[in-house]
Amino acid sequence: MQRRWMAGTIAVVSALGMTAVLGGCGMTGGSAGLTLKLVAADYGDNAANSSQKYWDKLVKEYEAEHPDVEIDVSVYSWNDVDRKVREMVAAGDPPDMAQIGAYADYAAHNQLYKADDLLSIPVQADFVGQLATAGQVKGVQYGLPFASSTRVLFYNKTLFDKAGITPPETWEDLADDAEALKAEGVEYPYALPLGPEEAQAETMQWMLSGGGGYTDSVDSYGIDSPENIDTFAWLKDDLVGKGLTGPVAPGELNRAAAFAAFAKGDVGMLNGHPSLAKIAAKAGVKYGMVPTPGKEGTTSSTLGVADWMTAFRKNGHRDQVGDFLDFVYSEKNVLAFSREYDLLPVTSSASSAMAASGQDRHLRTFLDELPSSELYPAGKTSWADVSAQVKQQIGKAVAPGGSPSGVLSRLQAEASRAESAE
Repeated sequence: MQRRWMAGTIAVVSALGMTAVLGGCGMTGGSAGLTLKLVAADYGDNAANSSQKYWDKLVKEYEAEHPDVEIDVSVYSWNDVDRKVREMVAAGDPPDMAQIGAYADYAAHNQLYKADDLLSIPVQADFVGQLATAGQVKGVQYGLPFASSTRVLFYNKTLFDKAGITPPETWEDLADDAEALKAEGVEYPYALPLGPEEAQAETMQWMLSGGGGYTDSVDSYGIDSPENIDTFAWLKDDLVGKGLTGPVAPGELNRAAAFAAFAKGDVGMLNGHPSLAKIAAKAGVKYGMVPTPGKEGTTSSTLGVADWMTAFRKNGHRDQVGDFLDFVYSEKNVLAFSREYDLLPVTSSASSAMAASGQDRHLRTFLDELPSSELYPAGKTSWADVSAQVKQQIGKAVAPGGSPSGVLSRLQAEASRAESAE
């Protein structure tokens, strides 16, 4: 394990909070002090649970043990944080650290430290395996997983009991349950949010349930694979075409609206992540959760999602940044963050602690899915463009008169062009 130099003052910009305007990065705070800046995303949904509070507490504890270190944290909403960091990088003034949604573009331009350069061996080895792999570009890890979640099928127990049905295990079961819910007057028997907010997630969840995915066995895009075409043909013909997805066209239904409808008791089934459990419980909805149904049985792999911590090379400060990140990724701190925002730990030690704890029972279903989950191809610099295209176009694949093979083939052609430009 490399020996770290700790003479300066580290100023980290809070990862996970709102507001705060960033100044320049680099040496600030006095002759003996080194200030490291961290820009972070806010996982809270109001001022009372802003991520800024998490970072303030963590930084206070760190600085108490490192009196020559100052951590300067700025937290922005998810609507702004990636753009803020892009603007800082473009201006030649990147933060020392950024906790954001993507890393591949910065890594491709040699702007980031490698995980090997930053973290102690025990900390780096503690990352959940597939999350660490998803942080790699060409076999080298640049993205440090910071928060994760998986997707499962939520169902409204009250509506299911009224219809006399049980949770589905296969696509056929899901369609039958949706028919029964429709007969009982349920507005959205199955909510299928393929609107532009987060269509890439629902799309990948369904691709995986049909044995496909965004990429093939050699990690090239395989969007128009036979498996994916069959999946969307089934969605179009057996769910959407039979009026089982509700009054709003899937291409116009966003995830937030679908979650809100579930909280109102208007949805029988939908795919969701841990925050939906919190939303539903707060609204008094009696819900259950099961693994996503597959074509022939329970899906072998579900969608996993991760957000990323990155460290920029321009300002130097490698050892100081690494020391602080070792602290950030301690079991105690990873657990505290995960519990505060109902997310899954990104380290094996914290995952084991959560699995053994009674206070985390509501997350156990999601935690059980994590080892077999598959993540977006975030290591491809083309993924941001491909994801944007999926958000805009995939709803057309299940629309009346739409062509699943035609839409997926167009997306594949655009993805191939973007990939060849990497």
